Order: sequence, then C-alpha cells, then structure tokens
Amino acid sequence: MSIFMIIQSKIKNAEKYSQYIDRVSPIVEKYGGHYHVRGEKIQSFGSWKPERIIVIEFQSEDQIQNWLKSPEYRAVATLREEGADAQAIIVEGYQKN
Repeated sequence: MSIFMIIQSKIKNAEKYSQYIDRVSPIVEKYGGHYHVRGEKIQSFGSWKPERIIVIEFQSEDQIQNWLKSPEYRAVATLREEGADAQAIIVEGYQKN
C-alpha cells in the first residue's frame, strides 16, 4: 500500500525556496518518491487556506524516513527551512478490498 506525504508550505524567502525546489526533486525520486501535487493553485472550502500543497507518494514509510535522513536531503534541508514554513503529515493510501 502506498504512503503519502502531504506538505503545506508558506513561502518566506522565494529565492531560497526556489533553490530548494530545484534540488530536492531528484533526491525524492532517488528514494522512491513520486510527486502527485506540487503547486499554489488551490481552491479552498472552509477555513483552511494553504498557500502551497505538495503530495508525494512512496511505497513505504521506510522510504520516507530514508529520504529525510539521507545526506543528500540534509544538504538541502536548510534551504527549505530558510525558504518556507512547512507542516507535513504521512498518511496511508486507500486500499479497496
């Protein structure tokens, strides 16, 4: 069953965040991740009004942890931290019986 990481981010330094975006994609893919959503065009219903949403699919939580702990990711994580405020969750995909 797939595991999805859903990230909400609010850009605080566009230059740093742009550098992060350029560098993180190949690292995510190296660790088995596949982007499904990565954008700002969001139609909100209710009070939740995120600026940017990212949805990445992995095949296991181990893949997510390996990616987040990897030396490659740690090398670019500072750009994300300086470029955006982010919150993330991990959720299992739906499996129809």
